[in-house]
Amino acid sequence: MTNTKKVAFHTLGCRLNFSESGSIAQGFVDRGYEVVEFGNAADVVFLNTCTVTDGADSTCRNLIRKAQASSPEAKIVVAGCYAQMESEKIKSMQGVDLILGTSEKYKVFDYLDSESENQIHIDKSSDFWGAATTLADSHTRAFLKIQDGCNYVCSFCIIPFARGRSRTISVSDALKEAKELTKKGFKEIVLTGVNIGEYEAISGERLTDLVKMIADLPEVERLRLGSVEPNTMTRELLEVLKSTGKYQDHFHIPLQSGSDDILFSMRRKYTSSQYKEILSMVKSYFPEAAFGADVIVGYPGETEEQFLETFNLLRTNPITHFHVFPYSKRKGTTAAKLSDQIQSVVKKDRVRTLMMLGEAKLDEFSHEMVGKETQVLFESEVDGFWEGYSSNYLRVRVKSSQHLKNEIRKVRLSSLVGGKLMGEI
Repeated sequence: MTNTKKVAFHTLGCRLNFSESGSIAQGFVDRGYEVVEFGNAADVVFLNTCTVTDGADSTCRNLIRKAQASSPEAKIVVAGCYAQMESEKIKSMQGVDLILGTSEKYKVFDYLDSESENQIHIDKSSDFWGAATTLADSHTRAFLKIQDGCNYVCSFCIIPFARGRSRTISVSDALKEAKELTKKGFKEIVLTGVNIGEYEAISGERLTDLVKMIADLPEVERLRLGSVEPNTMTRELLEVLKSTGKYQDHFHIPLQSGSDDILFSMRRKYTSSQYKEILSMVKSYFPEAAFGADVIVGYPGETEEQFLETFNLLRTNPITHFHVFPYSKRKGTTAAKLSDQIQSVVKKDRVRTLMMLGEAKLDEFSHEMVGKETQVLFESEVDGFWEGYSSNYLRVRVKSSQHLKNEIRKVRLSSLVGGKLMGEI
């Protein structure tokens, strides 16, 4: 009897990457592979990479070494944004068999059977490759890719170089993908992309129409958007999200800096006061909304006063989920050429300061939720407790003998223990 071939995945970075890994994992399953956890022995190890920061690059190098250690005979595939930008660097690493860029990773099966080592396939394709979470990657929430690439030219960002210009799925194809996800049992869909606010400008179709049509599917019980640029968050979009009755009250709206001078240098398309107005507008539709924000500290020339502007904006506004990054010098970007690069020790200190603020704000927000009721989509059982996310993206635990995976239940939140909300169904 022939042993079933095994494939292990490790995905770095954004939700978009996770949706793409899901589609590729399904391709392996369709070809008779069993998907195993990364770190277990496998015939193929697929690393879907990110290159937003220097840290992501370093993590990728470590994962290649771990893949070799756990599966010395495996074909190791390094794909995605880091592969797109640093293929020659990866080629110099021992044990890598296949290097695929952001478009070529979907063609992995065209190259997998070759006996050649260090194959590099980096294409500047402008095609849109659809992707969505599949049962092969064991997620409870489904990520559905509706947009890729970016036409913005933010001074610090490498993503337009790695993923190319903005492109989208059609509304009709997105609806087909959503229907397939519901057939697989997914109850929550997260619409993802690099810059989904560009959807209408690129496709000629309305994002609001796409949202309405997916929300109208009776099997879809919860809907979220991935990261939405502040300048693309409109009142019309919020009205549609509210009218669906299914949109969850958590919004990820990148900030990057609270200093107008830094935002101008970054080529962001809003000011700090406009950002605050956008949060207030969202709150007027979703009063209990939680907000996530990306923040970069240590941008070239950032003074202590400018850092404090960011600190104070975050402190005084309803942002609860902090995603803080030290500025990373990315080859080819405008910011990499700026003088007055900030010392690493200063960047680390500023990251630590904001992370501490973020933890305190999330704790405060969670405390405010104690005594309230919320709907929770349960994902996994940990130490006898079922865990899942509330509508506003707070981690909730309940003690239950029932099997609750992929179940949505009303939970009364009773206490906050170790940063996690405890509750009863």
